[in-house]
Amino acid sequence: MLKAVLFDMDGVIVDTEPLHHKAYQMMFDDYDIHVSDSMYRGFTGQSTRSICDFLCEHFKLKVKPHDLETAKRAHFTKLFFEDSDLQLLDGVEDLIKNYHANGLTLVIASSASMFTINNVMKRFELDPYFKDKLSGADLKASKPHPEIFINAAKAAGVSNTDCFVIEDSTNGIIAAKEGNFFCVAYKSENSKDQEYSRADLLISDYNDIKYDKVKNLFN
Repeated sequence: MLKAVLFDMDGVIVDTEPLHHKAYQMMFDDYDIHVSDSMYRGFTGQSTRSICDFLCEHFKLKVKPHDLETAKRAHFTKLFFEDSDLQLLDGVEDLIKNYHANGLTLVIASSASMFTINNVMKRFELDPYFKDKLSGADLKASKPHPEIFINAAKAAGVSNTDCFVIEDSTNGIIAAKEGNFFCVAYKSENSKDQEYSRADLLISDYNDIKYDKVKNLFN
């Protein structure tokens, strides 16, 4: 029986990727490192901490990952509050309200920092619809490890067979499937170079997964 839905955030609820990309590029410039497009695409779905750990090791930087993380967050925060074009993805607010009205428990399970998650939830007034919010930055293992979704199901108080995950990235889809969750992959016009083959359902319109259309998948 469907009881809960676990939402990724970036690329699923709001597209902050352009802002993250700008913030990362500014941070790369700060530390004079060159990250190729292919390397950057491989970061999708990972936490900022794990990315900064990788950068310090790969480029043999003499600074700590925390220094990179702090610089990137400062750039992102400035962009977040100055960019008026940042909006919720089409149809997601209606979807969230539809699930909530039908008694489903909703949980955020995002690789973003809790600082970013809270800012998004506050800016778009989404907190009343979610029981809990989990950040991959607070965990030992980042996506594609399934820990965040396992913990999100526990936060929702349901088993993995009574909920599903909405993801948009390769790493997030792998994490969901490694945790034995039903996974809906959302492919938007902003999605690039992601692998959806392991997802149970691929959509590009949130109307396709309104409550009446998915409830019978879990009976």
